[in-house]
Amino acid sequence: MDFLIIKGDLINMEVDAIVNSANTELLVGGGVCGSIFRDAGKELLGEECKKLAPINTGEAVLTPGFNLRAKYIIHTVGPIYDENKKEDCENKLRKSYYNSMQLAVNYSCKTIAFPLISSGIYGYPKTEAFLIAKSEIEEFVKKNKIKVYLVIYEESDYEKFKKILELEKN
Repeated sequence: MDFLIIKGDLINMEVDAIVNSANTELLVGGGVCGSIFRDAGKELLGEECKKLAPINTGEAVLTPGFNLRAKYIIHTVGPIYDENKKEDCENKLRKSYYNSMQLAVNYSCKTIAFPLISSGIYGYPKTEAFLIAKSEIEEFVKKNKIKVYLVIYEESDYEKFKKILELEKN
């Protein structure tokens, strides 16, 4: 169907599902995860997550969106980046995207929005994380009817990724 990279705030996306870059215990965290919990309703979401935790890196689970615009929150655990285990990290990051999108399709979602998984406190280099996300999402949308947004919060990152896409087109 579609794959779009946009600059914005994941929490404000009007989509069927947003993806939370979660920790294995599905506890409230910092950054995007903390914002999702706060806006969805910390107690409601926390109780739902307790029932599903723990999950492994690369896995994905689904909860209601509660007070968010999105109907669902898909929680996935991306890898903590390790230069010495680069191939393993890449495979786990790919699994995070794939499993999240597959879960969305299983729940009849037509739209899903992702942050750039593992590129914050988990230390994945942003350009590498972007290229992995892009390739995994593009492959998935070829075979599935779903519109996928990759939501980039920082202006500088968004501009850098836009340039990468422009270079690929030429």
